[in-house]
Amino acid sequence: MARINLMGRNTDMRWRLPLVCLVWETAMIILFGVFVRFNSEADAAGWTEEKYEKNITSDIENDFYFRYPSFQDVHVMIFVGFGFLMMFLQRYGFGAVGFNFLLAAFGIQWALLMQGWLHTFENGKIVIGVESLIGADFCVGSVCIAFGALLGKVSPVQVLILTLFEVTLFSVNEYILLDLLHVKDAGGSMTIHTFGAYFGLTVTAILYRPNLDQTKDKQGSVYHSDLFAMIGTLFLWMYWPSFNSAISNHGDAQHRAVINTYCSLAACVLTTVAFSSVLEKKGRLNMVHIQNATLAGGVAVGTAAEMMLPPYGSLIVGFICGIVSTAGFVFATPFLESKLRIQDTCGIHNLHGVPGLIGGIVGAVTAAAATEGVYGTEGLILAFDFTGAYANRTPSVQGGFQAAGIAVSLAMALVGGAIVGVILKLPFFGDPTDENCFDDDVYWEVLEDEENSLYSMQDSSGKAVANS
Repeated sequence: MARINLMGRNTDMRWRLPLVCLVWETAMIILFGVFVRFNSEADAAGWTEEKYEKNITSDIENDFYFRYPSFQDVHVMIFVGFGFLMMFLQRYGFGAVGFNFLLAAFGIQWALLMQGWLHTFENGKIVIGVESLIGADFCVGSVCIAFGALLGKVSPVQVLILTLFEVTLFSVNEYILLDLLHVKDAGGSMTIHTFGAYFGLTVTAILYRPNLDQTKDKQGSVYHSDLFAMIGTLFLWMYWPSFNSAISNHGDAQHRAVINTYCSLAACVLTTVAFSSVLEKKGRLNMVHIQNATLAGGVAVGTAAEMMLPPYGSLIVGFICGIVSTAGFVFATPFLESKLRIQDTCGIHNLHGVPGLIGGIVGAVTAAAATEGVYGTEGLILAFDFTGAYANRTPSVQGGFQAAGIAVSLAMALVGGAIVGVILKLPFFGDPTDENCFDDDVYWEVLEDEENSLYSMQDSSGKAVANS
């Protein structure tokens, strides 16, 4: 039976969701049939020819074998890491992991097309290989971040529309930064985290719900939901070095990116634990901080990870971000909601937004400070790809372009988020009423005995624990 509230809002997805899914997947099949082909390393005839032309003697030299381990790790982060991290809400576990699954599955297809048209379009065709899959996952990661701000407040149709537009805007922003400005951003501090966070925050500001206080009892977590979220944290934390190094050049750059991310994440855990204890009553640790702020070091070192940022520098980045992110959950999230009307369900401003900005700044400074004495002549050229049209670019100029990349990402996120927010506010997408937000029962079949047990779950103090 259709769920209709007193004001006539219909959240029944019986026709809307199947129609959108089937029409859009049919469009994907047609577009892939017209445009998408294997690149030379994935094509039978192409690989044979490439081996002959480049005197390659073993199939092991195919880029697949170098990139696929990183792709596996990134893929797990998108589907398992982000999905489980958002399962902290006591009555929205299905929606968190299920809608993340849905948006990622659609998003990677649309991302392969959008990024292909902009980056690998040859002779009227998009050519794809394993690196294309990593790029598509990166793009979807930005959508997962934005979804975190909207978690529990949108319908599955709105989630798909959000994905369609954000993948498009992400691809354009990435093209401007990487191809036109020639910015280096291997771990996506600017292109993925800054863009995704401020895009999502702008959308949720446009979709502001004045009566969301009616669902305070459902915005908290319970013991087992926090444990599930912590599983997501651990997957993300373990695989983040792969995320930041997945598209770096083989050799020293990729090796360096892993080391720097590893160090930054480790330092971030200690300062998160320290400041969680300092800022909470009686020195107790807050699971919200441990689930989220411990990851901020990976976000903030993303741009500079493959540069010659020394290990102690990455430790400093992680040290700072653990403090900034934890303080953000305590002070910034309530301020954003009460003063700026930004209802950030998962606290993406603290985990992705501010650390992403820090990462962009660290990348700009590290690039501007690069010298031949540190990199070597050839190493400096390779690290920043100072070839062709960029052969005369100096490190100081590169630093300026890196800083410009932060501004461009912010502008694209704010303008794009405002436009998409207005579109999502249209009244026929089946979004839940304020009192029905953060509840799986609106869009999912929940067994009656399970639903009753969810209603009765409370923490040890008898109240829900807010996870902002």
